[in-house]
Amino acid sequence: MTIVDLIVIATILVSHLPAVVGTPGQSDGAYTEPFKRQLPTIRPGSPQSPWNTCEKSGGPYKLQDYYRGESFLNDWEFFSWADPTNGNVNYQTRANAIAKNLAYVKQDGTTVLAVDDFSNVPVGGRRDSVRINTKKRYNEGLFIADFWKMPYGCSLWPAYWSVGPNWPNGGEIDVLEGANLQKTNQYTLHTGPMCTASLGNVKVDARLIHTQCASYWWDNRGCGFSDSDERSYGKGFNDVGGGVFAHLWNRDGIKMWHFARSEIPADLKEERPNPATWVTPVAFWSSRTCDMGKNFYEHTLVIDTTICGDWAGATYSSSGCPGTCAEAVANKQNFKGAKWEINYIAVYQRNE
Repeated sequence: MTIVDLIVIATILVSHLPAVVGTPGQSDGAYTEPFKRQLPTIRPGSPQSPWNTCEKSGGPYKLQDYYRGESFLNDWEFFSWADPTNGNVNYQTRANAIAKNLAYVKQDGTTVLAVDDFSNVPVGGRRDSVRINTKKRYNEGLFIADFWKMPYGCSLWPAYWSVGPNWPNGGEIDVLEGANLQKTNQYTLHTGPMCTASLGNVKVDARLIHTQCASYWWDNRGCGFSDSDERSYGKGFNDVGGGVFAHLWNRDGIKMWHFARSEIPADLKEERPNPATWVTPVAFWSSRTCDMGKNFYEHTLVIDTTICGDWAGATYSSSGCPGTCAEAVANKQNFKGAKWEINYIAVYQRNE
């Protein structure tokens, strides 16, 4: 083969390569428009994944939805009305949250949802924050949430949860929630009448603290469990690089697990979750004393951070925090680091 032949072949091969279109100065070749960065969504099985595993099929559950990076800004809705829990917050629209750098995606694909830590707010005023919820609604499933960091501290009330229509009748599932200087996570259900917490014959690691799930205006505690592991919430959670919260919701009941970063099961990393092989759940609510179909339906997933309000405000004086909750709102230094850093949230359904 002559040199001329080689040049001809090379020319043909180059002509068939895909064109790369980009904007000068952007090393990743990605086009960026206001309020919408076009970073790719990275799945656990992709080469860019921090786990660097191969996506595998099979297993008892199949992946339904996978939220990471930009999908939290585009496939979730920004709640921008008054806080239903009476918090000292101004929940921001999508455009405002991004413009104020309260919602953004880092280069590694981590999604950040932050509380305003730069504005001057009067004592008892309202500070900007973010609350988002899925556009999709869910009925049963296996839900996996991986967080690198979470907000915590005096006056703060962060939560990852799900809720149905016509609260409390559609139910509420609180997976990760706490207030002020709380050291461990609290897992709670809220429902309409005729639902109580019972374990049946299932062993759990957390302590049952209230059995009445029904929520009323005079008693909205719900039925909850208190974790004993300080890695499940706040500073202890952040110090170990965060971790995973998983909950399985089906006709038999609702089970929950917490895995510190170093203890995440291999099947989760391989995108083949099998709860039957996991360690003892931290919490369980049996369908024997709570009809799952009647009390939980059409749920949206929610992530938010409120300030003071019905829980953090009501317990502030007994929490060990200085001054008053109203004064804490005005102290912008109090909110340095008050942010969610989200790796991903995945929803699985039974592989029939």
